[in-house]
Amino acid sequence: MTQGMFENYFLPGVWVTVQVTLFSAALAAAVALIVGTLRTSRLWIVRFVAGVYFELFRGTSALILMFWLVFAVPLMFRWQFVPMYAGVLALGLTYGAYGSEVVRGALAAVPVAQREAGVALGFTPFQRLRRIELPQAWPEMVPPFNNLLIELLKGTALVSTIMVADMTYAGNLVRIGSNESAPVYTLLLVIYFVMAFVLTRGMRVVERYAKAGIGQAPPRGGLWSRLALRESAGEGSGALTAGGAAR
Repeated sequence: MTQGMFENYFLPGVWVTVQVTLFSAALAAAVALIVGTLRTSRLWIVRFVAGVYFELFRGTSALILMFWLVFAVPLMFRWQFVPMYAGVLALGLTYGAYGSEVVRGALAAVPVAQREAGVALGFTPFQRLRRIELPQAWPEMVPPFNNLLIELLKGTALVSTIMVADMTYAGNLVRIGSNESAPVYTLLLVIYFVMAFVLTRGMRVVERYAKAGIGQAPPRGGLWSRLALRESAGEGSGALTAGGAAR
């Protein structure tokens, strides 16, 4: 693979993949929050509509939905989607459906006593959701959302099938032009891994701050943190022994 191919194809493809991931993740997060919250409503019709959306998009293929938006919608409604927008919409709606189950489960896990306290304080349902339920449910959502975000990143490779020039599409062009399959696909694997690793570390930071907001911040990991904890424990036990000897 030549330097020119890397600069002219791969780097722009990586940037397109980053854009598709960010836009799809933002849409999926909004859909997950709205649909997941509606699925906890007391009104059965609201739960029914949200449940239909969840089952519909959970049970359909994101790839086929992209094809439908790009090839079927123009024939049916005389309206042409930009391929990148179609990919973002398909991924956002699909992974938003998966995320709505995470939101629903996290909200359902909030203790009933907390909701009753909000009722006793005269909070409206929206105030209880904003001030009591979401702050306690949010830390429980972050780890599953991390997994969904990684799956979404890998799912962005599907947009290459609708002619969006992401890094998978660019890699295929470079492979055809250079006739070098092994270096191209190895590089793609490495780039996807690096991007997933960066996203995971970022979500770990988000999880730490989310738990800190409710007084459950986990200690920072790593060797030095463990050594510091052992040293502080040793100092504490030494002080107790000295105190006992003095008495």
